Amino acid sequence: MAQQHLDPTDPTADAATGDALAGYLRAQATEFLRALRLHRETGGSSAGGAEGSVDAARALRRSARRISGTLHTFRPLLDPDWSEEIRPELAWLSGTLGMEHAYEARLERLLLALHRLSGSTAFPAQTVTAPAAGPGDPATAAARGSRAAGAARTAAPAPLGPGGPAGRTATQERGNLTVGAAKAGALLERQLTLARTRAHSTALQALGSSRFHAVADKVAVLASEVPLTPAASAADLHPLAAAAEERLTDAVTALPLVTAGHPYNAEALVHGLSPDPSPHPQDGPWHQVRLLLRLHRYAREVLHAGAAPVDVRLLTAGQALNRHRDASEAAAAAAQAARTPRITPATAYALGVLHADQRHEVEAARFAFQQAWQKRPVSAP
Repeated sequence: MAQQHLDPTDPTADAATGDALAGYLRAQATEFLRALRLHRETGGSSAGGAEGSVDAARALRRSARRISGTLHTFRPLLDPDWSEEIRPELAWLSGTLGMEHAYEARLERLLLALHRLSGSTAFPAQTVTAPAAGPGDPATAAARGSRAAGAARTAAPAPLGPGGPAGRTATQERGNLTVGAAKAGALLERQLTLARTRAHSTALQALGSSRFHAVADKVAVLASEVPLTPAASAADLHPLAAAAEERLTDAVTALPLVTAGHPYNAEALVHGLSPDPSPHPQDGPWHQVRLLLRLHRYAREVLHAGAAPVDVRLLTAGQALNRHRDASEAAAAAAQAARTPRITPATAYALGVLHADQRHEVEAARFAFQQAWQKRPVSAP
């Protein structure tokens, strides 16, 4: 299947040099420090629904990801020792701060899916809200709301089968699922709530550690002084941004988009139903494409001084990959819960159905990405 590659030379971008790179990094460092101050003012705890603290942690992660990704893409123009020292620390910080929200959204997604699959009232509908995006950053808004959107899509109960023998069989299966759904939901809630609590404690410890303070000090220096190489100020940024595009298109080309064009991929279910707890082998390349797409978006922001026009194709593809990530992680959580010793057969059955449902969500997200990627790039003002 022929792939449509991104235009490596963006005609809407002005000439960009190392000065533009320095300006972008200083702006992101300033955003990081502003979010850190807000996080400290709000008490640094998301317990009790402290919205300000949640927004501050999200802003910290957003700035840390952009700084780290930009350092990766444009590393030939930066001091190599400094860049290689701070980049993994920023990745550590972003990952640590994101775990609590990830577990919370995963639990909500799985409980809503159980409610939909069983048709029971055991799991009350939960309100899912997506935080508002920052000005001029709809792509970030889509990424922020992706977990909530994926969970909300599963909220409506599916209708029962028609009458007759087939309908009675479907009703019996739904009854068997309902019997184990409550216990499966309780098991998932115990496991993921415990994981969320540990992630919250880990995040608090990280924000109070000397390791974090060292990162904050480096970012504070970055806000005023960017360690560029001597030749960076006159260097053109477009070749490095084009290289990021090329890595993305090569990774997409290697994806099984023909398989993703089919509605059912039975091979994807085999691994998850096995006792092997390792990540699904089909998911890794898709997760890598998601990361490369993020790096490409950040490179476009640098070229456009933080005000890149919205590429509808990239935005839609990114939303599909976010849904893919969420469903993949939810399926893994269901499979892990099903490996719990001494659970009842009804509970194991409910978790197996839940796992299969989330793997189908993975396939649906791959299909959506395949459809989005084949479209011609369209930029919105």
